[in-house]
Amino acid sequence: MNFGTSEEESTQEIHIPADINWEMLDKSKFFVLGAALFSGVSGALYPAVLMKTRQQVCRSQGSCIKGAFTLVRHEGLKGLYRGFGTSLMGTIPARALYMTALEVTKSNVGSAALSLGFTEAKASAAANAVGGLTAAMAAQLVWTPVDVVSQRLMVQGSSGLRCCNYVNGFDAFRKIVRADGVKGLYRGFGISILTYAPSNAVWWASYSVAQSMVWGGIGCYVCKKGEDNGNTVKPDSKTVMAVQGVSAAVAGSVSALITMPLDTIKTRLQVLDGEDSNGRRGPSIGQTVRNLVREGGWTACYRGFGPRCASMSMSATTMITTYEFLKRLSAKNHDGF
Repeated sequence: MNFGTSEEESTQEIHIPADINWEMLDKSKFFVLGAALFSGVSGALYPAVLMKTRQQVCRSQGSCIKGAFTLVRHEGLKGLYRGFGTSLMGTIPARALYMTALEVTKSNVGSAALSLGFTEAKASAAANAVGGLTAAMAAQLVWTPVDVVSQRLMVQGSSGLRCCNYVNGFDAFRKIVRADGVKGLYRGFGISILTYAPSNAVWWASYSVAQSMVWGGIGCYVCKKGEDNGNTVKPDSKTVMAVQGVSAAVAGSVSALITMPLDTIKTRLQVLDGEDSNGRRGPSIGQTVRNLVREGGWTACYRGFGPRCASMSMSATTMITTYEFLKRLSAKNHDGF
């Protein structure tokens, strides 16, 4: 892929490695290495996800950092990893389903868009947006039950929150199914789709646009600086990863801002529904919104925004650099960057 500079008198271009599509990947290597790499990334980011979830379900707003220190003081560092085993077991198949749907859709939509006369940049943005949308919808079939179980483990012991006590993920799974049937594992499935599908579409489209803008800016900088080593500048692997990381962080922040209210409502539906010992049904979406507004005004819908934005930005940066690295490791006839 080439990004020309905006200087009319220069024909200098930034040449970056071409995207690796689904047909170029060694599938077995892709899934095995992906499971290992993303398990490590999930473990590193899990505490931020846990604190975001606890803030979203609390009746009153408190400091996320203070809450984390309190949790560690009472339970040790393991308190920051409540439900991680359950989350990890579900994340591996969900991630595999997500990556498959993403890459297959991106490859097909990108080819179709180019054949219809779209420019490479527009075709890439469209392919990324549709790919993210499709991948999120497919992965929610696995992720929603995992979220329901792991989030209930996360919030145990939160002040002012009445909920069942679970020994572990299997115990939570058994009690939820016994109380509500299999449908209990899919609490908030609809709102999850409404949250993650547009979130992923916005994220992947923003990522594609941000990358184009960053590479264009680098091209202008190189031209003005006068570093002319011919007509083409080929950045090294560190520069490529840095651009991907910055673009991912920007996309993560944009996506977090747009979808935060939906994520707060989804989390409350999944965690608070069915918490009463008398089996009373939990609030509807409308009641959940009214409860949030009553507790803290419309800004209550943005409870946990700080940790979620930080988590999504860090996750996006780490995930995309890991993901692009994984694709290059898994490419047939792999020759590095």
